[in-house]
Amino acid sequence: MKDLWNQRYKEQDYVYGKEPNAFFKEQIEKLEKGEILFPGDGDGRNSIYAAKLGWKTYAIDYSEEAINKNKRNAENENVIVNHQILDMSKNEFGEDFYDCIVSIFVHLDEDEKKIYHSNIYKALKPGGVLILQAYDHDQLKYNSGGPKDISLLYSLEEIVTDFQDMDFIVLAKEVIRLKEGKLHDGEASVINFVGKK
Repeated sequence: MKDLWNQRYKEQDYVYGKEPNAFFKEQIEKLEKGEILFPGDGDGRNSIYAAKLGWKTYAIDYSEEAINKNKRNAENENVIVNHQILDMSKNEFGEDFYDCIVSIFVHLDEDEKKIYHSNIYKALKPGGVLILQAYDHDQLKYNSGGPKDISLLYSLEEIVTDFQDMDFIVLAKEVIRLKEGKLHDGEASVINFVGKK
């Protein structure tokens, strides 16, 4: 899988477009600025946007090519993003540190996903906010991107179970129109979640 992602991020400037994810953009503007983490941030469209807003921004990805491109893009946009190459399924992100964590289309297998969600929860400060958007099981009906393996997709039940200790601000399954570069383009079935620790 790492080879696939390295190849993908080697190919073009912004793989999923230069504009930030629409759900993330809508939600982040409601929050007070602080420390923010972007796991699986790819080439930086979301972390760079947060840095421009004044957040102290951290981006991680396990693809070296993604992080290298993320660094270049941040430099080109004259913002500071702290970068780290990290396998999100095997590493913790610290404890009670971040004011916000943003997980946009991070798809792991079922066991890795549970560990990842636990690590997100642990890394948020009390009162910290998680913004998550991911493809739902019904995404298999659409050709707008995402994994074709149902075990890598999300369900509402999973969110409710894995984040049961959070206050739910937004929890919705929706069909939306994605326009995020050539790999996220068209109608898509997603889960939108905002939770507060």
